[in-house]
Amino acid sequence: MPISFDSEKRIFKLDTKNSSYIMQVFEENYLIHLYYGAYIPDNSVEDLAFRRGNASFSATNETIGEGFFNVDSWPMEYSCNGAGDMRVSALAIRNRWGNSVTDVRYVDYKIFKGKPALEGLPALYTMTEDDATTLEIETVDKVTGAKVFLLYTVFENYGAMTRSVRVENASDAVMDLQRVYSTCVEFPTMDYNMHHLYGAWNKERTLVKRHLEHGIQSIASKRGSSSHNHNPFVCLAKDDATEDFGEAFGFNFVYSGNFAADVEVDFNDTTRLIMGINPIDFCWHLEPGEVFTAPEVVMVYSNEGIGGMSRTFHRLYNNHLIRGEWKNKKRPLLINSWEGCFFDFDDEKMVAFAKNAKELGFELLVMDDGWFGKRNDDTCSLGDWYVNEDKLKGGLSSLVKRVNDLGLEFGIWFEPEMISPDSDLYHAHPDWCLQVPDREKSIGRHQYVLDMSRKDVRDCIYDQMAAVLKGNNITYVKWDFNRNLTQAGSALLPPERQHEVFHRFVLGTYELMGRIVNDFPHILLENCSGGGGRFDPGMLYFSPQIWCSDNTDPMERLTIQFGTSMCYPASCVGAHVSANRRTGYETKGNVAMSGTFGYELDPVKLNDEERRIIKRQVKEYHKYYDLIRTGDLYRLILPTENKHRCAWGYVAQDKSEALFTFVTNLRLMNTTFYVRLKGLDPDKYYIDDETDEIHSGALLMNAGLNLSKHSADCGTSYTIYLKEVKN
Repeated sequence: MPISFDSEKRIFKLDTKNSSYIMQVFEENYLIHLYYGAYIPDNSVEDLAFRRGNASFSATNETIGEGFFNVDSWPMEYSCNGAGDMRVSALAIRNRWGNSVTDVRYVDYKIFKGKPALEGLPALYTMTEDDATTLEIETVDKVTGAKVFLLYTVFENYGAMTRSVRVENASDAVMDLQRVYSTCVEFPTMDYNMHHLYGAWNKERTLVKRHLEHGIQSIASKRGSSSHNHNPFVCLAKDDATEDFGEAFGFNFVYSGNFAADVEVDFNDTTRLIMGINPIDFCWHLEPGEVFTAPEVVMVYSNEGIGGMSRTFHRLYNNHLIRGEWKNKKRPLLINSWEGCFFDFDDEKMVAFAKNAKELGFELLVMDDGWFGKRNDDTCSLGDWYVNEDKLKGGLSSLVKRVNDLGLEFGIWFEPEMISPDSDLYHAHPDWCLQVPDREKSIGRHQYVLDMSRKDVRDCIYDQMAAVLKGNNITYVKWDFNRNLTQAGSALLPPERQHEVFHRFVLGTYELMGRIVNDFPHILLENCSGGGGRFDPGMLYFSPQIWCSDNTDPMERLTIQFGTSMCYPASCVGAHVSANRRTGYETKGNVAMSGTFGYELDPVKLNDEERRIIKRQVKEYHKYYDLIRTGDLYRLILPTENKHRCAWGYVAQDKSEALFTFVTNLRLMNTTFYVRLKGLDPDKYYIDDETDEIHSGALLMNAGLNLSKHSADCGTSYTIYLKEVKN
């Protein structure tokens, strides 16, 4: 069993193929963390917990006695507020007396095969009970009666585990959860670099690293979504770790709302990481008998560098997070109308799009924003999901049929969580948007945010969407979300529950998305939030692909897509070829090929040379589809570390084929360029699809390739496709 309990030593041990996670029930039933790292067979590791105290300033448990154990310096498995641990805490519960002192101790445990679902929340899943094993540890605060269940699920074959927390009010009095993080992990040193992804609209998920320092290093969002600014991902990599070697610990929060990841280095030079719902503007009111379930954190350990961590995330998410009909089904090659015409279109223009798209080999036409209400710009009609027949004069059904008759599928755009002040819905229900008493409502992009915590709101939006989807042959939906949450109050909730609105909003969105996915399983759902403002595992549970960024410039997409690849697989990364961007169509296509691939342009305006290139790219899309979607990613040259070049490759899991891509970011004076490939089998021989040259995997990875003959001009790119030579 990957999870065991030594009843004599009272030690839990959780093992994957390459890692071990160990904790102990200590004296007075404190739960102590002992080890997380490379696999070890031992469980006699009690000494790993010892920490020197801080003289008389670190309080201790009187029963255990001073001078040895104290919660302020020892590695606590799940840290609590106010009972002696002065570091960042994972749990704080305000009790009936008004204070937030919290102290949970071990009570019991269960070990079972499989993985339970988290009520109302997205989470990794198992296809059979043998895919994973779960440990549930029950703890209790004996003063308040709060029961806190710590859940650990081990995906043994992936080197990964998930963590979550469930809190039950088992007392006869109310209590308020002020903070309930989903994971707490202790490290015995501060010899780590913290890698995370920062950005903004049009510049999401840029990889940055910094060495840990004494104090607290944090990333967070309080915007109501996971946000463009920080992604809910952190990697702690050992000082000597590289892309290919050394230890890396990855943490990714399966949640689409406010989050926080705090890393504290204390006076002992030891490190604590906590990750979960951002406690700012969060408080959950628990009546007696009520239960709160926190979202889960995915934890990945790699002893093959940061690249090894990424490949584990990719395989894990492709197999145990992305789900539904489109999990393994080939995605249609689409063209989206947005950059081709924005709001300026009608049914005839859409049909002209479709005719030209079909000639180029596209399979799906997506009609973006502007088809509903009286929408001709972004100032009105969100919430009025009925057809604008001034634009679509024959109605939506007629347009869909005309496009279908040309041999293309049809997709459509919605922004279900938003409402325009100039809309029929707002005029009828002004109380349906987020708002607080006596304050003006903030407006962004000429729109307010619907109160998704309300079932009547969700039912109304669902009924409108379902009427469109049931009445037409629509096979794709783009679900957008174009502003942050402000004045996050609900007209229906009492004062003591107003700090629940941010979380209830996310739960409501999940419920509505789940209804659409369950009732229309044939539809391919693509998530979007002004580009990549909600690019997180919570969204991936409902939508197998997410629009990576509104920035489709291929040179700027390099840093965006490289950062995204830290934990998200290519199968989910929405990437398109656009017109009116730097570089030629070759580089646009080579960069977009490392995602879901599609086009964002007006096909009517293409010249003959552009059509020729695009037809070739369409063939390449089909040729490389399986390799890119299921192959292992190897990052060769990172754009954040080399201002001149960028390179990456996808290698089939059986090492039988590979595709490597090279891009010149800035022109080089010295054009000599050697690069060592990665991920190949050194004992296999590979043939270059273009030159017919045959080389061993050993040569390609150890000596490398001399690519100096290729252009060193800014914005140029080229690919090398290798296939195993069979004996």
